[in-house]
Amino acid sequence: MPDAAVPARPMWRHPEFRRGAHEMTGIALGLGAWGLVTGVAMVKSGLGIPLALLMSFVVFAGSAQLASLPLIASGAPLWVVWATATCVNLRFVIFSAGWRPYFAHLPLRQRLQYGYFTADLNYVMFMRRFPEPQPAPEQAPYFWGGVAVNWVTWQLMAVTGIVLAERIPTEWGLGFAGTLALLGLTGSLLSDRATWIAAAVAACASVAAFALPFKLNIVVAIAAAVAVGILLDHFKPSLPDGRRA
Repeated sequence: MPDAAVPARPMWRHPEFRRGAHEMTGIALGLGAWGLVTGVAMVKSGLGIPLALLMSFVVFAGSAQLASLPLIASGAPLWVVWATATCVNLRFVIFSAGWRPYFAHLPLRQRLQYGYFTADLNYVMFMRRFPEPQPAPEQAPYFWGGVAVNWVTWQLMAVTGIVLAERIPTEWGLGFAGTLALLGLTGSLLSDRATWIAAAVAACASVAAFALPFKLNIVVAIAAAVAVGILLDHFKPSLPDGRRA
């Protein structure tokens, strides 16, 4: 008869929690640089410190923040800002579909928590660790271990950038550093032929639409990449068990 008095082990003591945190630590330097750049950019774009802090903690989407900040600073219409942020974050719809076999059984409240803390590299590391699309007890500890490092690193460096933005000279070229950080993170997502094709289409579309106002070329590039990705997935041959190859 099992001993009901034995308390459940805290998640942070689970071996997979430590593994998730350890594997995310290896790329924390790039995440921190990106967070610092985003924090500085928010203040340099004209946002006050309280509003920048609120945006950092509520939005928690660096690429959407960096894409929308120039639009906010230039006085672009609100619908353009929202459309740009939405298009930049469309990739999370794909992430959600990928995570569905693992977490669809969880209550809605927990799935909303997972959604807020989801980030690009969390998805990449998780799928590398658990390639089989089926739930397992060790998946949640691994996910939260990576989140613990990812979220804390991001917010710590973003807040540092916000608070010290006026003391960091623009001559340091942090904008270019942010671009390099984004390129590094993007490169980590190019794992197969389909993603390379989608990235190439996005780059070409962005250059072709560069003359559009309010940086709408970003919206065009993302829409083109998503469309190509959907088409490639639709025409991908199926495996004998019905899954896509």
